[in-house]
Amino acid sequence: MKSSLLLCVALAVSLGIVLVAGYPVGPTNAEYVLVSNKCQCVTVTSKFVPSKENPDEEVLERNIRIIVPLKARENISDPLSPLRTTFVYRLSELCKNCDPVEIELGGGIHQAQQGNSCEEPQTCYTYDRNECYSSPVPLLYHGEVRQVPAALTPASCFAE
Repeated sequence: MKSSLLLCVALAVSLGIVLVAGYPVGPTNAEYVLVSNKCQCVTVTSKFVPSKENPDEEVLERNIRIIVPLKARENISDPLSPLRTTFVYRLSELCKNCDPVEIELGGGIHQAQQGNSCEEPQTCYTYDRNECYSSPVPLLYHGEVRQVPAALTPASCFAE
């Protein structure tokens, strides 16, 4: 419990240093989503709220929501792999933006991206419901055992 609290405090302190562009949660809501990482089950939002010390002044409040999947596997595509016991959240990786943008530099137009480690695969703690995951399972067919792929996320693997 202490390590979870320390993790949240560390992320909150780091968020005070990092400012990324966000989008509003709703049309009339002043809360902005800074990070929404479905792969690692993390959402970071911010909004201006009245200050407790001076109600005429607004302060920026940041909220970090981490959902820890209790039955997550080390390898999410292998239902026989051991349960995951370590969850690592790095704010720099959550906030990186790997989408290239065009910028004008020295009279020419160049493509640039904010992230510098975009080629590294991201560790996912849960399934992306838009991606098809499968795992081979043994199937006894006419006295012969065959390995056949079984869908772990059937809704995204098969068309309706």
